[in-house]
Amino acid sequence: MRAINRTYAPIEAMLDELARCGVEHAVACPGSRNAPILLSLAAEERIRTLSVLDERSAGFLALGVAKTTGRPVVLTCTSGTAAANFLPAIVEAHESRVPLIVLTADRPPELREVGAGQSIDQVKLYGSAAKWFVEVGNLQSGRESAVHHRALACRAWATAGGGRPGVVHLNLPLREPLAPTREELDPELWRGRRDGSPWVRVDEAPPSASAHEIAELARALAAAPRGAIVCGPTREDLAEHAAALAVALGWPLLAEPTSGTRCGPHRRDHVVAHYDALLRAPGWTAAHRPEVVLRFGDTPTSKPLRTWLAEPRQIVVDPHAAWHEPTRAADRVIVAEGAPLARSLVAALADTPPRDRAWVESWRRADALVGPALAAQPDPFEPKMYAALADALPAGSLVWISSSMPIRDVESFFPATDQAIRFASNRGANGIDGVVSSALGAAAAADGHAYLLIGELALLHDVGALLAARRLGLELTIVCVNNGGGGIFDFLRVADHAESAAYERLVATPSGIDLGRLAHGCGVRHTLAATPEELRAAVGTPGLIEVRTDRARNVELHRELFASLARELDAGAA
Repeated sequence: MRAINRTYAPIEAMLDELARCGVEHAVACPGSRNAPILLSLAAEERIRTLSVLDERSAGFLALGVAKTTGRPVVLTCTSGTAAANFLPAIVEAHESRVPLIVLTADRPPELREVGAGQSIDQVKLYGSAAKWFVEVGNLQSGRESAVHHRALACRAWATAGGGRPGVVHLNLPLREPLAPTREELDPELWRGRRDGSPWVRVDEAPPSASAHEIAELARALAAAPRGAIVCGPTREDLAEHAAALAVALGWPLLAEPTSGTRCGPHRRDHVVAHYDALLRAPGWTAAHRPEVVLRFGDTPTSKPLRTWLAEPRQIVVDPHAAWHEPTRAADRVIVAEGAPLARSLVAALADTPPRDRAWVESWRRADALVGPALAAQPDPFEPKMYAALADALPAGSLVWISSSMPIRDVESFFPATDQAIRFASNRGANGIDGVVSSALGAAAAADGHAYLLIGELALLHDVGALLAARRLGLELTIVCVNNGGGGIFDFLRVADHAESAAYERLVATPSGIDLGRLAHGCGVRHTLAATPEELRAAVGTPGLIEVRTDRARNVELHRELFASLARELDAGAA
């Protein structure tokens, strides 16, 4: 402990405890009121601090780090509207259950509501999006203050990452001295436990099902020969155990990309990647109504899948009791971690007679039709370009997927592969804000590099993150589909019924910005790709790969491909 002065010492104590608990990353925005936090972070060697100029970008970058590592990340800024700019990322963190510890500097009570600069009401600024809020207060310098700040830091760590992970907001009203001027303080009064352990260690047992519940559930699943496992977005490492459970039950495993079960070296003979396309065929879907569905992770984005899930009995495995169940049709929620539950179910099903493979084989045969049908489409076709990455990305790649069309096209068309590809996306609030920054956070938490699949509007919405990448020395390989506006809106009824000029100007909003010139201005390599072969050749080098498509033609090709597949599937199901 340096114990520089009465302002710095409590912050140093908090950061020391957070590092002892396990914090490894912080994202910091510049300012004067938060200078004690910034300079204390700079001196804390156990925490890697990333400096980002724009608070909105910083919030999403911290979210990307936390989602990638699964650990709470410190996020800090100065007082006033700087703190308000964190709100979009905090909302996403709340909705997608990502642990953040937000340290906002604030004016002390005597400088609030008196016209002091950079002063707004920061008390419970983030409302219900914050899991826990604390007005840290101003204690007199000494041992009582040291204990308060150390215990508070431990509780912040445990609260952010424990139970249903989320955002902890600690508001620090900092008085002068804000500069690191020396005062006569006794460092011993500020020290933590001498063995290096946290002031308070919190041990939380993961939620698990009882032996009775496992046996009961195994009997229910074994009694349903026509069932399915659905794996949606999750940070759990489910792949091996979910795949083994699918084999034990003789069921298809419908694998959403961010579940981690679609791609990797685990057993994939029961994995169905293209369920979204299959479930658009009415005749085939009617012939493939399951008796029961066991779902791990959040509900996938696919609208046909959500419609299909609303009819059979659905059992949801939800370790956070988050109630991520928009169909509202599930009749049972099991609050338990998914991987141990799947492993226990496999053991409980060990003596179950082998299942007739006709059910799962019908899914696998249908799934196999989609890849060739996609490959036959003319270039450039957006989902065809995304799918081309399956055999071009190196093992261990981390791929961030933007909301709107990229996540839907990847869910519908990215094939299952034995390459260990990790997908992530902001699917809590489903917004397009902060997507580039989130991918940068993933790069910071990984090996300094990540891939990003994005549309041009989402890229422009967060273009400042390209400048942050240069400052931080992080690399992104960005595959940007530029179709001249918000392509997802063209699939909706509003596109068919709105007056065309108003629709283009206010809904589709084509930007007309030259992405090549933009990339050059940001110091980013720019490449054009119009075919899968050109994309594969370009994807090995960091930079912006632009894929130019026609919005209207993209809608036509999607609809023609889905209709063609539906005819083939329905004919086979008849």
